[in-house]
Formats: sequence, C-alpha cells, structure tokens
Amino acid sequence: MEDAKDEKTLIKGFSERLCLGITRVLESLPSVSDVRFVEREPAEKRCLLSWEQKNNCTLPEDLKDFYLTTDGFTLTWSSKLENESVPVGCMVINSVAKLRLLVQSNIYSLPSAPTLADLDFKDELERSKEREEPHFDSRSRIFELDPCSGNGRVCLVYKNCTPDAVAEQSEIWFLDRSLYWHFLTSSFTAYYRLMITHLGLPEWQYAFTPYGPSPQAKQWASLYQPLTFHGDSHLDTPGETFLNKLDPDKAFRGKTKPPAPKKKQPSQAPASGGPAKGRGSRAGKA
Repeated sequence: MEDAKDEKTLIKGFSERLCLGITRVLESLPSVSDVRFVEREPAEKRCLLSWEQKNNCTLPEDLKDFYLTTDGFTLTWSSKLENESVPVGCMVINSVAKLRLLVQSNIYSLPSAPTLADLDFKDELERSKEREEPHFDSRSRIFELDPCSGNGRVCLVYKNCTPDAVAEQSEIWFLDRSLYWHFLTSSFTAYYRLMITHLGLPEWQYAFTPYGPSPQAKQWASLYQPLTFHGDSHLDTPGETFLNKLDPDKAFRGKTKPPAPKKKQPSQAPASGGPAKGRGSRAGKA
C-alpha cells in the first residue's frame, strides 16, 4: 500500500517538473477550473531513429530528450463564466508519430489550383529582413509541432536543405493563417518555456506578429497574464516613444488671430525747448 502511494507521489512530482509547476499556478488563479494534463509514456529510441531516417533530419538534442521523457505534451484548462466552464488554455506538443511534414491541404489538390510553392514569393520589403524565412519548396523541411487550435501552426523548421544532405540545424517558427512566417525561438527548450509562460492562452503566438492577437484573445491575456502581456506593444517601434504628430499651429492656422499692432508713443520735446531730434536732423540736411 505504501509502495503504491510512493509511486503515485513520484508520478505527481514528475508531472509537476515536466510542467514547470504550471498546474499549481493555474489552479491558484481566479475562476480557473478543469486543469488537465495528459500523461504519456516516453517514446522509444527506435521511433526517433526511424523518424530521422525517414525525413533525413536530425532531431535537436533538447527535443529528443523531451520525447524520451514523454511522447508529446497536452495541457488544457478552462474558466468559469456564470457557472459555465469555458475552454481557454491549450498547450500541445505533437507526438513523434504526429510530427509530420507540413503539406498542402486537399483544397489545393484540384487541377490548375495554386500550390504552397506558388504562394512562396517575397517582395523587396520582405527580402530586406535580417533573418531568412522558411520556404514551402525543397529548400526547407517543415514539421508541425502544434496545430494551435486552427489559429495557425507552430513548426520545427530546417532551412537551406539539399536533397542528399542530412538537415541538422533547426528553428521554431509560427505560420499564421495568412501563410506568413514569424520567428519564435532558435531552440525547442526556449519555445517550451515560452509556451508555459504564456499559459497556453488563445492566440498567444500572435504576440510575435506585427498585428497581434484578436481583441478577445487580448481580453483573456489581460485577465490571466497581466505581468507579461502588454497591450498593442507590437505596434510600437523599438526605441521610439509615442508622440502626438498633430501640430496645432498648422492645423488651426486659419483660426489664429493676428497680434494687435502696437501703438506708437508720441515723441516728447526736449526740456531745453529746442527742436525735436528728428526735425533737427532734417533741418541740418536742408
């Protein structure tokens, strides 16, 4: 009986370490309910080796260690609104079996329909970016880590790939619903901590885009994540403060009254009774 209790305690402690203690944090927040963490068995090494051989890629060491600890990650939580439980947070890391290549959907399989490769073009403004974005063709190998509840996709991306070479360097990118790429982190560990920090809130990945999450997602973030959420911070240029560009002098130039002319004071005669200074000068010239 005691052995069963000890094993249960060990499992609970392992789950808390894997979740970085986020379950206790969520349970302490107001109105949060139904915090569920799905426990999974570790992935087998042969499955990881098979994945690497099949996709001609080397899994990053931190992601490989993660899969050898648990084959995927799922944590969800809800919020009570008027005695009704509403699903809010969702954290997902796909299992090895679901870590598949990002392929085009069936809607693009029609004849003469555009493919993702056809949409892979960059204008001059996008080419000037410092970090090269992933491509939908053979230059990149893209694997889905998180479906983001249909609001986009978090992907494990290998860039600058060649057909015969094994891809080794990877990054974590976010693909929004408009098929635009946004860089998140350079390692899986950094992304995992980022996901935990944002509590799996809806559309939290859009905080790393120029346009940000939807107004509803911002409300959830301001309610449950007030310390790390900054409203519309993505719209501000780094190093610049917001300035009022309205110049009242120019905008209301027609309304400004001209200054009143100053009245000239009469010249006073000198005390000796002689002529005025101005008249004397003219008389001398004459």
